[in-house]
Amino acid sequence: MEGMTYPASVEPAASSRGRVLLAKPRGYCAGVDRAVQTVEHALDHYGAPVYVRKQIVHNLHVVQALEARGAIFVEENDEVPEGSTVVFSAHGVAPEVHEQAAARRLKTIDATCPLVTKVHHEVRRFASDDYDILLIGHEGHEEVVGTSGEAPENITLVDGPESVSEVTVRDPEKVVWLSQTTLSVDETMQTVDALRAKFPLLQSPPSDDICYATQNRQAAVKVIAPQVQLFLVVGSGNSSNSVRMVEVALAAGATTAYLVENATFIDEAWLEGVETVGLSSGASVPEILVQEVSTWLAERGFDDLQEVSHTEERLTFALPQELRRDLRAARLAGA
Repeated sequence: MEGMTYPASVEPAASSRGRVLLAKPRGYCAGVDRAVQTVEHALDHYGAPVYVRKQIVHNLHVVQALEARGAIFVEENDEVPEGSTVVFSAHGVAPEVHEQAAARRLKTIDATCPLVTKVHHEVRRFASDDYDILLIGHEGHEEVVGTSGEAPENITLVDGPESVSEVTVRDPEKVVWLSQTTLSVDETMQTVDALRAKFPLLQSPPSDDICYATQNRQAAVKVIAPQVQLFLVVGSGNSSNSVRMVEVALAAGATTAYLVENATFIDEAWLEGVETVGLSSGASVPEILVQEVSTWLAERGFDDLQEVSHTEERLTFALPQELRRDLRAARLAGA
């Protein structure tokens, strides 16, 4: 969000129709920032093309910007020419993906978010003790696919509280729940409560699996939602954390809430009868898209902009070690 400034309040024009409450924190989390920088540094250092397995993060703007610089996005390793460089997305991959890459002699850079890696470690640890692992998450999501691949024989996917009735385990005394990192905190705990009612000895992960940034963005939405008639969340439709923010806004009291890829996706009819608009963005959304939405709203009379801060985020993650090693070697060679 560097370079983008939002004043605490903008003096409304004579034609002002209402105000915008802008959530903070919003946008890029540390894991997304690290993943995007990983591809950018890889392009700078190795040169184009650099292949990326799956979308590096779930945002169309980011993907298109990296494509313009020479990144090539593929679905699977067999689309990458042998011996080429491939970056694994922030959502994480199963062990077999690493094995496939090794078989094709690919140079791999793993941009998996460290918080997702933590869940992978938890899966391996509980699986080694032969626990049944109930993974709360959405079927088909890349993070869930990667996490499940760590111990498929031990994992049962639980997609919301309504699916708990179908869950069976081998030993109700050796069962633990883990979760996808980008879920709604509230819905996850509803699922956990339903699971615990069925399996009273259910164990919890040693630390919260839901990403700090997901929780912070949802908490900021909850503060604003009761004050607005319309809440706009900037994000892509395949971004789980962005979709959850819309659900949180509605549950917390916003009259209406929509997910928009960018300002062109907003329907002006949504503003009818609205006095206050809430605005935030998912964890994979660059700040420029939020600025464009805020400008679009200001042009229609919603020019009283007030940033509502819930918490400050200062966490950063280092680049993947294999990339840091190569960048360091290049610096030393040029010294």
